[in-house]
Amino acid sequence: MPRSPAFLGLAAALLITAPALAHHSFAMFDRQKEVTLKGTVKEFQWTNPHSFIEIETPDEKGAAVSYSIEMNSPNNLTRQGWKSTVLKPGDKVTVVMNPLRDGSHGGLFVSVMLSDGKVLGDPTRLPGAPVSPQAKPG
Repeated sequence: MPRSPAFLGLAAALLITAPALAHHSFAMFDRQKEVTLKGTVKEFQWTNPHSFIEIETPDEKGAAVSYSIEMNSPNNLTRQGWKSTVLKPGDKVTVVMNPLRDGSHGGLFVSVMLSDGKVLGDPTRLPGAPVSPQAKPG
């Protein structure tokens, strides 16, 4: 069965765009809520397709709780002024995130306040979205 050039072109286009279609939505995050976490950076993952801040924060009894905060891609973060070295293990930070809807320990990055008081936000957020946490790092 002969294949037309148009059919082959369409098939190639679908194969090329398939990875973009596989990208997850942000429905798993509750973008109507914000949670502020004060804690210590365990790891800053500068990886594709999304970077992550791994933070450890104490619960109400003082036990360590780990959170994984999803960020933009390293390419976009770089264009927004970030560097892969901005967060290091042991840094004391305050992170604002939109929590996961299922209640597990993670969320979508909104902003981070470094120990020197500098605030780094996500400029891709909707206008009016807060970019400055209220609490000071502890």
